[in-house]
Amino acid sequence: MEQQNKSAILCRGITKTFGTVVANDNVDLEVRYGEILALLGENGSGKTTLMNMLSGIYHPDRGQIFIDGQEVVIDSPVVAMELGIGMIHQHFKLVEVFTATENIILGTREKLQNPRALREQILELGRSVGLEVDPDKRVYDMSVSEKQTVEILKVLYRKAKILILDEPTAVLTPQETDRLFAILRRMREQGCAIIIITHKLQEVLSISDRVTILWKGKSMDTVETAKTDARQLTELMVGRPVSLQISRPQPKNPHTIMSVEGVSADLPDGAPALREVSFEIRAGEILGVAGVAGSGQKQLCEVLAGLWPVTGGRLLFDQEDLTGKNAARFAELGIRLGFVPEDRLGMGLVASMGMTDNMLLKSYHRGKGLFIDRAPAKALAQQLVEKLEIVTPGVETPVRLLSGGNVQKVLLGREIESSPTVLVTAYPVRGLDINSSYTVYDLLNEQKEKGVAVVFIGEDLDVLLELCDRILVLCHGQVTGIVDARSATKEQVGLLMTDAHGGKEVVA
Repeated sequence: MEQQNKSAILCRGITKTFGTVVANDNVDLEVRYGEILALLGENGSGKTTLMNMLSGIYHPDRGQIFIDGQEVVIDSPVVAMELGIGMIHQHFKLVEVFTATENIILGTREKLQNPRALREQILELGRSVGLEVDPDKRVYDMSVSEKQTVEILKVLYRKAKILILDEPTAVLTPQETDRLFAILRRMREQGCAIIIITHKLQEVLSISDRVTILWKGKSMDTVETAKTDARQLTELMVGRPVSLQISRPQPKNPHTIMSVEGVSADLPDGAPALREVSFEIRAGEILGVAGVAGSGQKQLCEVLAGLWPVTGGRLLFDQEDLTGKNAARFAELGIRLGFVPEDRLGMGLVASMGMTDNMLLKSYHRGKGLFIDRAPAKALAQQLVEKLEIVTPGVETPVRLLSGGNVQKVLLGREIESSPTVLVTAYPVRGLDINSSYTVYDLLNEQKEKGVAVVFIGEDLDVLLELCDRILVLCHGQVTGIVDARSATKEQVGLLMTDAHGGKEVVA
């Protein structure tokens, strides 16, 4: 066990630039053994860049990094691992067809020559920190939390004593989050140094010992968690006071505009993605959708947008049967489905195009003649930059060069400006800082008050319960409950997400 309070990582004056963009500007950071340090900051504040330098993906232009008091040069992920640094990414780096054991030893010199001894070694490693894993289970059969367990064991197996976790609770239920935090606390007691990146302030206050705040590439402050609160942290991140109250205006004349009746859909391999899903979408209301990752949220989004075929049931819009009709037919009927997909640089935007041309993708078909007038799209792009505070060198800059949060703003802004009747949003605040997230909540409420039917697929139950009017819960492609968000509890929704209510659908 390392000595408590001894410096594990010390960064001094770290600077990193990409062309004319200064991602990190003279950043100082320290994390100690036996503590959990939370790293906070707005989108584009330099958190990911800094962690990528500690992980050996980038190399600083200037500054020093000390590990255990010794200055080091981390010029590759291999060197980072040799120094005891392990990073657990938000999107897991696992081979789906491999077992837990095969994934854990992948990239090491360990061989499966003695599988029984190796299996016991992995089980013992898990027991030492309170992790349970089936070494023989294949990744494609695992739940999200099981995959995360394998990721943690991967870095521990490589003798990592410094852990970096990027948005580790993004796809976990409240119960799984509690379990993860219990594990992290045990690892802290055993002397590990842990850095956790999250936008969820309540989690920061719950799990961390200290908090370091980055702002526009600079390290603003490091505060003790016990001596701060959510409001102060937000002010340090944003640079000004921000209200942390999510508005929820009362629905005005809510009425059913869309009905999903017993809809089923399959994955490309024939496995069921949705199983006899039924619910109503009401104008002037925000319907939340909760569920652990892979419960059918993506397919539900695409079914509602006419982009995924159904194998059973009906999809009705104002009593018009849309079952089997494609997205173009939706538009021909005057039905505007604003769609913010989960994969924003896949289905959402063309990465190599600038904002102007991505705006045109929604409107070019309405033009007349052989030539396209780019002026309105350029004006709209510039309007969104100002309204949503999108950080970009210009509206012609390829969106792939923007930070993830700014890409999300471009996508959401474009869809809202298309004046939809139904706005389907999949994780619209994923990766956004708190200030940007509250801007999105305000935008969705504006649409709600205009009579738009909003479907909000989210992963933060606190937000779902504060923002939405009703919450539909999916588990393994089935609806396990539809509850009133004003009276439901976080624990109740969490149990529905894991189908712990015994298979009986709950309707409130």
